[in-house]
Amino acid sequence: MFETEIKGVKLVLETSPELFSPSSADSGTLAMLSRAEFKPDDRVLDLGCGCGLVGITAAKLIGAENVALCDISPKAVEISRKNAELNGVPELKVYLSNGLSGVPAGNFTLILSNPPYHADFSVPKRFIEEGFGRLAVGGRMVMVTKRLDWYKNKLAAVFGGVRAEEVNGYFVFTAEKRSERPPRREKSRGGLSKKLLKKQKSRK
Repeated sequence: MFETEIKGVKLVLETSPELFSPSSADSGTLAMLSRAEFKPDDRVLDLGCGCGLVGITAAKLIGAENVALCDISPKAVEISRKNAELNGVPELKVYLSNGLSGVPAGNFTLILSNPPYHADFSVPKRFIEEGFGRLAVGGRMVMVTKRLDWYKNKLAAVFGGVRAEEVNGYFVFTAEKRSERPPRREKSRGGLSKKLLKKQKSRK
């Protein structure tokens, strides 16, 4: 168990050795929260919630009825539910879910995630693609990692743009959903992008 204070919210959180950062608030998560803005009318998802720190912070700021948490780990779901009660938001919704597959239908305006980035990119790829589909137009995805290029390129490809900020050795990405469909890459003659056509011309 550890105590922390985020955005003026004091939290007491139970943890488990099975979960990520079991002894303290993770520095990357704190970096992400330092850049995340919670609006009163937001509908928030803590994607890959761990012990529930992000979602419980959001619930204390804008109301538990506006927040959902999910994780693929049964232990994370169990601990997050305990922490919701411990911090006075027992009605907080916590779902056992692989990606967003177990989260009930409905659009969010803010999805926050600190994905596992020490393995391959299959998990963050799923988070980004499924997250885009579950955001309302105008909604934002905020993600934190220690890697820059892959995340910046993937988020830009799916959302059509992304802002990346370096915070205490981490990269915090903010991408906004501007339309219902992911942007199409601009094509020109012969199915080639304008960028590729320019390269071809420069070689002639």
